[in-house]
Formats: sequence, structure tokens, C-alpha cells
Amino acid sequence: MWTLRRSHLCLTFLLVCVLSGVSFLHYQGLFHSGLDLSFLFAHRHRVTAPVAIFCLSGTPRTNTSSSCPKPPASLSGAWTISPAGRLGNQMGQYATLLALAQLNGRQAFILPGMHAVLAPLFRITLPVLAPDVDSHSPWRNLQLHDWMSEEYAHLEDPFLKLSGFPCSWTFFHHLWGQIRSEFTLHDHLREKAQGLLRQLRLRSTRGLPSTFVGVHVRRGDYLQIMPRHWKGVVGDRAYLRQAMNWFRARHKAPIFVVTSNGMEWCRENIDTSQGDVVFAGDGQEASPGKDFALLTQCNHTIMTIGTFGFWAAYLAGGDTVYLANFTLPSSSFLDIFKPEAAFLPEWVGINADLSPLQ
Repeated sequence: MWTLRRSHLCLTFLLVCVLSGVSFLHYQGLFHSGLDLSFLFAHRHRVTAPVAIFCLSGTPRTNTSSSCPKPPASLSGAWTISPAGRLGNQMGQYATLLALAQLNGRQAFILPGMHAVLAPLFRITLPVLAPDVDSHSPWRNLQLHDWMSEEYAHLEDPFLKLSGFPCSWTFFHHLWGQIRSEFTLHDHLREKAQGLLRQLRLRSTRGLPSTFVGVHVRRGDYLQIMPRHWKGVVGDRAYLRQAMNWFRARHKAPIFVVTSNGMEWCRENIDTSQGDVVFAGDGQEASPGKDFALLTQCNHTIMTIGTFGFWAAYLAGGDTVYLANFTLPSSSFLDIFKPEAAFLPEWVGINADLSPLQ
């Protein structure tokens, strides 16, 4: 006759204990109320934000929506923002929405279009508002200007849809750590950018520790928009030379990593005689994610104009040199753009050459 060994009894007892514990937790509802089991899957990372399916006030009850759950009791309102523009614009919109919603005690949601732009690059966490909920919600629309104003801290609307192109540190700099967390690159993007920088360091023949300075040169449509519409200029070769010399005077072995949507112009106009300039990336138009990841992994930043360069500098940290006074004093651009709200006080501005406009 088959007899139970002591080891069999021990294993059976342990199994009964485990199953009993699981049953108890299930009975208490812990699994369904948010028990965090993420430590069991530490090697996996969430790629997409959750989709909100709350039946918000004003959403019609149809056959397809009658079973959707109501918002939790703690949800005191829903705010969102209309996505517009490209990567840098939508990063500014996301950060501003997050900051203003928190300041006013509201829940922030993003729309699918913004999620499609940002989620492939960053570990964003704001939930996505379902299209049918968006279309039937009783929004009040509010267009923001590009700096924080006192009235924005006292908005009482429960359902507010923001719009505009806000990208000012005055909205969100008090949440610096949270913003950096929201815009954390996915591992494969960060590792690829760091791998390229390691290759550049190995190729350096100067034998000194390398300091990487990301250089973003915004060209493209700005070549026509700035002089014709805004009475302004883009960064030229003289500005880039001054900015690079500023870093050369402060670091023994800088390597300037140039990205641009006008790389041919950069190759022809940036001085490479000192052997410390590398042209990298595919250009903002072709591969914004690759260029952006590379810039944020550098130690310091040289930017020209535009929100793409702002966010690269903001997330990279370190020293930042920017193009200052790039419009004529009479430009209407200054009605919607305040330099003191656009560039951090510790950043270093080098004045643009406005003589081509005169």
C-alpha cells in the first residue's frame, strides 16, 4: 500500500495554506480594489495609459453605454486639453493640463490624439478619455495664453477643455520631479541613445572624460514663418559659434551632438575644425523620437527656438544656452510670448543678430 511521506505532508500543508490565503484575499475584495502585484512582473513596463470609460454627466445612455461604470466618488470633475501641433507643443499641453488640474482639484484626461503622439516615447500616466465620452461631455472651452496667470489657479469648472499652445515653466516647474517622471523615455529609446553616446566617447582621441552638449537647430518652416510673420530670425552660424565657445570655455572636452531638421545647413555652417562636433540623428521631421532621446541624454543643451528644443533642455538638465531677443521689438509675437516665462532664469541667453530684418 502507498503511504504518505513526511515531505508529501509538508508540501500538501503549504499548498493548502497558500490557497486559503488567496481565497481570503479574494473574499476581502483586495484583488479588485487595487492590490499592487506589479512586483511580480518587474521586467514589464506599461506602454499605454488606461482608457477612461466613465459615464460622465451629460453622456447619453444608449445600448452601448448603459453598462459603463460611474465615476468614483472622489472624481470632482474632468479636465482635458485639445491636442495640437507636434511633439514639443503636445508635451507643453500635457504638462500644463496636469499642473492646472492638480492645482484646481480636478482629474485630468488626455484625448486619443495626444496619447498617440506621446505614449510611444514616454511613460505617461494620465488616462485617455474615450471618444464617445469626449463628444457628449458638457465642456466649457478655455484658450490659454503661454504663461501662468492668477485666474488659472481658481477655475471652478467641473468639465473644462483647454486649448492653445502653453509651454511655459511658470505652469509646471513646481512639479519638476513629476513632469520628468511623466516624460521618462521608454527603456529601448534611452538605451539606444546612451549606446550612441558611448560610441562617441570611445571614438574621442583626446583621452579626457567627455561632456556631451546636445545642439538642436530648428529650421524647416521657421525659415519662412519667423521673418515673414513674426519679424524674427532663427539661430545662425554666428550664434552657434558663440554658444559652443561658451561651453568650450567651461569644459575641457565637450562633444557637441547636433540634431536638426536642416542637417545639410548644419554641416555647411557649423565649424568642425576643433574636432568636437558630431552630426547625429535623422532630423526632427523624420525621426523626432530618436533625436529627442539623444538630446535628453546629453549633459547640457544649446537650443535655438521652438518647443522641441525647450523640452530637450528642460529634461536634460545641466546648463542651457538659448537664442535671446530673436524678434524685433515691434513683433506681434511678443503679445503671445513672454521670454521671462519661456526660459528658466538660470539659462544663459545670447542675443540674436537682427540685422537681416533691418
